[in-house]
Amino acid sequence: MEFGILMGDQPVGSSPAEHLDLMLRKVEAAQRAGFTYLTIGQHFLYDGYRWFQPIPLLARLAAELDEHVKIGTTVLVGPVHHPVILAEELATLDVVTRGRLVVGLGTGYLPAEYEVMGVPFQQRYRLLEELIEVMSKLWSQDRVTHRGRFWTIEDAPTHVHPLQQPRPPIWLGAMKETGVRRAARHGDVWTITPQQTVDQVKSLIELYAAERMSRGLELFPLPLRRELMIGSDFDDAVTRFAAVARDKYEAYAGRGMTLLDEGAVRDEFASTVQDHVILGDPEQCRAQIARIAEELPIGPLLIRPHWPGMDAEQTAAYLEEVGREIVAPLRDLRPRSFADFLDSTPV
Repeated sequence: MEFGILMGDQPVGSSPAEHLDLMLRKVEAAQRAGFTYLTIGQHFLYDGYRWFQPIPLLARLAAELDEHVKIGTTVLVGPVHHPVILAEELATLDVVTRGRLVVGLGTGYLPAEYEVMGVPFQQRYRLLEELIEVMSKLWSQDRVTHRGRFWTIEDAPTHVHPLQQPRPPIWLGAMKETGVRRAARHGDVWTITPQQTVDQVKSLIELYAAERMSRGLELFPLPLRRELMIGSDFDDAVTRFAAVARDKYEAYAGRGMTLLDEGAVRDEFASTVQDHVILGDPEQCRAQIARIAEELPIGPLLIRPHWPGMDAEQTAAYLEEVGREIVAPLRDLRPRSFADFLDSTPV
């Protein structure tokens, strides 16, 4: 079982220099704790919190990578980018990381990010599909011709190819059935959203597998995002999680993330999170992860080690604890294979 981290945002009240130092400390602590995937998402003009832009940040962090560690975007807001610019920047980043880049893409959920870029929010899914098509051509062909709905390229030369051929792995984020099918068709894996229960995920994996198999495409383990908090017992873990995560959950719900109900997050936080967050003492947390791995063809498991407001010391301490109590003991855990999953599930 492999583990990774999501490197997120920080309140704008902290200085950019402090924020960068936090990122560097996070990478150091995560690798020391045994994590092998380091990822970050993307937002623009975000209120109250600073998101460093992923591509230049990851290029800097690549200098700190151990040889076996991969780095990635989870997720870039794909449709607001021009495919030529994004393809060349990501190809360069793959070279900089010596072929250890994972490209996570999604549509995001904030209409304001599209409005300010002059991109139609209602076209975001078609834009994402064509974006992937164009970038895949630019990454793998010496000359590219493309005549699509949104972009046209006439017999243009390409000059920046990624080391990974025909392309770096593409992880597509999705929350609902249509998006999961899209991930199966246009990406390599579906990145499972952290707010979904195991039962919800199981039915969506069935859709993913059916779509891939109908097209003769290979099935890969699915990255699973999960929040995790260790405490002295379950109640202590819930209390600790609420202390760092409640404000961010309320912000997500308030900005329109459809998997979260704003009222429930505000008034019933514990009951809202306990069905999809890994909570408890170390043994309970390990048991929850083992049960998920027994049921689902997952990997890696991606957790968030830092919530806005935590400092570098708190984040490093969290990573050390999770490395000791979760990553090291579960290193030999083997998640369910897709073959076993499909044998027990009608697809």
